[in-house]
Amino acid sequence: DICDQLLAAEQKTYYNTLLALRGFCSLHAHGHQQALQDFQKVIEHDSPHPNSCIKALCGRGLIRISGGSHYLTALDYITACQLKLEETIFTIKSYVPWNQRGLLLKVLQEEGQRMLQKKRYPGIRSACGQKKPPGLGRFQLNPLKPEDAPGVYQLASLLVELDSSDEASRILCADALYQMGCVEEAHKLLSLALSRNPQRAPILARLSLLQLKKGFMYDGNQLLKKVIRIGDTSCLPPIMDIFQDEDRKLMQTHCHFKAMTILKDKQEDADIKEAIAYLSFAIIASGGYAEDCLLSRARCYGRLGQKKTAIFDFNAILKEDPKNVEALSGRGLVYLALKQQKEAVQDLISALKVEAGVVVPAILSLKPEAQGLITQWLLQHGRTALTELLATKDLSKEETLRDLLMIAEALIKICRDSQYHIFYTDVLIAHGKYEEALDHLQEAFGHSLADDFASARLAVLQLKKRNVPVAAHSFSILAKRDERELEFLLNFIDTKQQQHLSQVAAQEGNVLIKENRYEKALGYYTLAILTSKENPRYLRQRAACFTHLKKYDRALKDMEKVMQKHGRNSLKTRVEDHCSKGHLLLSVAEEEAAVKQYIEALQLDESVALCSIMSGPGSEILTKTFHKIAQYNFEMQHYEEAWKITDYGLKIDKNTELKKLKTRLKREASSCSIH
Repeated sequence: DICDQLLAAEQKTYYNTLLALRGFCSLHAHGHQQALQDFQKVIEHDSPHPNSCIKALCGRGLIRISGGSHYLTALDYITACQLKLEETIFTIKSYVPWNQRGLLLKVLQEEGQRMLQKKRYPGIRSACGQKKPPGLGRFQLNPLKPEDAPGVYQLASLLVELDSSDEASRILCADALYQMGCVEEAHKLLSLALSRNPQRAPILARLSLLQLKKGFMYDGNQLLKKVIRIGDTSCLPPIMDIFQDEDRKLMQTHCHFKAMTILKDKQEDADIKEAIAYLSFAIIASGGYAEDCLLSRARCYGRLGQKKTAIFDFNAILKEDPKNVEALSGRGLVYLALKQQKEAVQDLISALKVEAGVVVPAILSLKPEAQGLITQWLLQHGRTALTELLATKDLSKEETLRDLLMIAEALIKICRDSQYHIFYTDVLIAHGKYEEALDHLQEAFGHSLADDFASARLAVLQLKKRNVPVAAHSFSILAKRDERELEFLLNFIDTKQQQHLSQVAAQEGNVLIKENRYEKALGYYTLAILTSKENPRYLRQRAACFTHLKKYDRALKDMEKVMQKHGRNSLKTRVEDHCSKGHLLLSVAEEEAAVKQYIEALQLDESVALCSIMSGPGSEILTKTFHKIAQYNFEMQHYEEAWKITDYGLKIDKNTELKKLKTRLKREASSCSIH
């Protein structure tokens, strides 16, 4: 009210002072709108009074805090400091209540830090100057730019004067001095702060960088070591935002060099952890991405067994450079250690595509066990891809073939085992490079080709030259050893050649079986079966070989396949097949199943079945089996089944025991009909 009366008087003495005082009165009474109007009048007055302007700026700054405009608050207080620092201090101490002063100081500290870190603010456009703060008449100052270190230095000086014990204000003051080029003054201020608190990482980190800038590498490094021992690196990113590019580069180079020196000379876990700390400093100094440092740190994490952390660093590199061969191979080897096959193979193949010369030595540097595992994974992937390619008969996929050739070439450089040379030969054949494939076979295995798998590849190449009998011989040897491998190789051979091959193989098998050379005939019949899409005739012949060799289980499997294709066969053939299967079942003591097969044969054609039975096992042996199974069913009171078996058994031979059983069946079944 007093201010209102004085302002209403005719004589306008102390007009700006009264407006400023009334503004603070309104502010303390929570009349922010009225207060802002009074402060604005003082600031925009044509002939403003400096001390009144300082009060108005301080008051407007407080109002802006409540509105969330912290950046504008900082601008107001910097402007006030530029007008008169002592008066600004006096105004804050006199007019800003204690319960608001703490928040004010915190806001000013944070905004000063953000200005030095060159962080922009939403809604504020700097350099080109739209949205300038309102004028101050003849005291108008240029709007503060975020990089205006002198203004922040004045703000920091204000904060130090208000609270000399506050460390954050002293650090802000030192940061502003550094950006103004006053390195010595900044160093002195930080040294004083450090003497009060020797274990403060933010101070140590700043001092270390200043020492490096001044050329005192040893002193700077000792300070960095202290930061490492403290273990607080969270202060580094905001510090790096403050320091200039050349100084950050200096820090990055120094830290990377120290890490590499440690890793070169020492390999203990403690040393590796120290190297990681230096590399982390270097990465932070680079702005978060330093390829060489990230690679080195990822490898260090890998050595310490922190595999997921290592992958994180490799991912950071690959995000920026998806074809970075060292990151791809490094991550692939970490996935190998984690036993993640799919990811490891995918990364290593991607790396091989970029530069095999980096990947192969990396794999060769592994321990034998790990080396063996990754080469097996790569071989497995390659074989699967090649099999799919051959199965679809789509050899036009040049890119896939190139990738497979690249994998195969890498594998034979890593390991000299025959399986890798075999795979390389397969890829060359798929590529149509027959002469090159032949040369490699002879170079890797010699001209004699004692290895069955290598000989089979030679057989594929011989077929290309129409040398079918020689090829059939090699394939028959492989057929006995690894039928699945032969199936894979047959994908290289066209349908017409396979048909010719099956005929030649069957003929040779027939010759051998006449000479009672059943073991050798097996290979030829297997080849004939695979090249004829399981022709029943060849399955029967192989089953006969197995029977002679007393491999009854395998013979039975062949006969089951034969009987699955019975729809196209004659009645006589089907009857004989049932009898053959029954005979085999007797050989493995599956008597009940054998009886069922013979009954089916008798039901189809009794005369043919009886003829077949006479050639083996004979009627006497078989009727004894029929009697045994019928007797069992009788005892179990399965009278209908017993009657059926007895009836068919008597068709084979009028066995006395079977006749007796039939009589008993009639007697036991007198009370019920079993026909």
